[in-house]
Amino acid sequence: MILQPVVNIAEICARKGVENVVLSPGSRCAPLTIAFARHPKLKVRTISDERAAAFIALGMALTTGKPTVLVCTSGTAALNYAPAVAEAFFQQVPLLILTADRPPEWIDQLDGQTIRQQNVYGQHIKQSYSFPVDFSHQDSVWHSERIVSEALNETMSYPAGPVHINIPLREPFYPAPGEELVFNAAIKIIEEEHPNYSLSAAQAQQLQQEIRNYKRVLVVAGQQNHTAELQPLLQQFALQTGSVIVGDLISNIHQLPEIIRHQDAMLACPDPKKLAVLQPDLLITFGKSIISKALKLYLRKYKPKAHWHIQPAGQVADTYQSLTKIVRCTPEAFFSTINADSDQNYSSAWSALETKAAGFLKSHTSEATFSELTAVARIFENLPAQSNLHLANSMAVRYANIVGLGAGKNIEVYANRGTSGIDGSNSTTVGCALASDKITTLLTGDMAFFYDRNGLWHNYLPQNLRIVILNNHAGGIFRLIDGPKQQPELEEYFETRQNLDAANTARDFGMNYSSCSSLEELDTILPSFFAADAGAGILEIFTNSKTNAIAFANYKQELLKAL
Repeated sequence: MILQPVVNIAEICARKGVENVVLSPGSRCAPLTIAFARHPKLKVRTISDERAAAFIALGMALTTGKPTVLVCTSGTAALNYAPAVAEAFFQQVPLLILTADRPPEWIDQLDGQTIRQQNVYGQHIKQSYSFPVDFSHQDSVWHSERIVSEALNETMSYPAGPVHINIPLREPFYPAPGEELVFNAAIKIIEEEHPNYSLSAAQAQQLQQEIRNYKRVLVVAGQQNHTAELQPLLQQFALQTGSVIVGDLISNIHQLPEIIRHQDAMLACPDPKKLAVLQPDLLITFGKSIISKALKLYLRKYKPKAHWHIQPAGQVADTYQSLTKIVRCTPEAFFSTINADSDQNYSSAWSALETKAAGFLKSHTSEATFSELTAVARIFENLPAQSNLHLANSMAVRYANIVGLGAGKNIEVYANRGTSGIDGSNSTTVGCALASDKITTLLTGDMAFFYDRNGLWHNYLPQNLRIVILNNHAGGIFRLIDGPKQQPELEEYFETRQNLDAANTARDFGMNYSSCSSLEELDTILPSFFAADAGAGILEIFTNSKTNAIAFANYKQELLKAL
């Protein structure tokens, strides 16, 4: 028989708003599997590879904003969740991880499929719980139900993140013949009301007085999901105050025409006088990390007099080595309350360089020879409006941030920049596509794609999935950054060259496949590839890492002249 407190886990999850559950098959976790699979209000999917399963769950949670539940068996299955758990922790994504385990008396007794699962995720988890083993006393039942409610509350409590419940289970794991599982709607759950993280009248007045001391106000947005409420507030702040707003692609504020979006290019300006006039008096930041190394280095060199970071709760990083104030509210609360009076000459200086950089990029990518950078520009021109874009790490996310997106298409951008690993990009995008009706595109490199092929190994291939692979048959980033490109070990030990292509992968998983090796071929393929009714597909763009390196060096040289 399956113990009722285990069945109750599924009911509590459903009652508290969970929609998606990702299982990986196993015997020790059978009671959990059966409870979730039989619950009428939960969407349950089975993914055999636990690492891929966890990233798929991550993609679902990113897209829905609700916790996704993960279930696996005992042993190394739990360890395979670790990369996605770490990403969820640093990207602040809600996950509830349920790991089946042997009873505590059988740990370290040379029994099979057994490791030390308590606190297995170390410091990369918001909270770890141990589920009761013995339910002979009613207090244990109460305790078990309380744990699940608390864990789900913790996943969503700011900052959101992953929470782990380790669940020791004794045999029998399966229902007895004729046994019916009962989902008890009367189970008590614990709801948590979250604060609105607004500013008090006194706080707002104090900040308003302080901000009047600064005439060169720069706002930098870090990684965050798209929020419709924030967009008009930022636009109003920029127009009314003359402040400069800078946003990487992953900040999801590129829908605003007023923002600086080509900071990677414009901050390459060789004229120190032009750079000096961009130095802010006050830097205001919100969100998580940024992609642009150029912007980070600039702000660390040209430090502001003051740096305010807006964040409702949690630990705050001093990324630019200039932090002077932490404002405990939401960005929406701040920008709807506080006004500034910035020097128009300051915003004009930023706008002038932005215009030069944008003009150069447009002409360069339309006239230059075929390379990964020009290919990405063509892809972005053809991305469907109202779609999702995932960016794999390494060069894909960097090319994307250089090219940027315009204000017109309302494209939501995601990237695993919590830990910035190449693992899990395919899987995260699949999770997003499964949780969304929008066309969902992954821009990736060959190394990241082949690393995570198991993200496609399941029975739930979403037809709105599009994968674009920049295949230079190597880790081409190592040819573009100083250090490895000067070493004799470059090709064998850094680039790790390979000759794979994705044609067989597409065939194995039932996806459409097309490839190209020129801009002319790419221009021909893209409209049909992104068609709404085209179905799941892979577009593989073959390039040469040496040619890419030459083209990228040429881009940087020409950019310096243009600025």
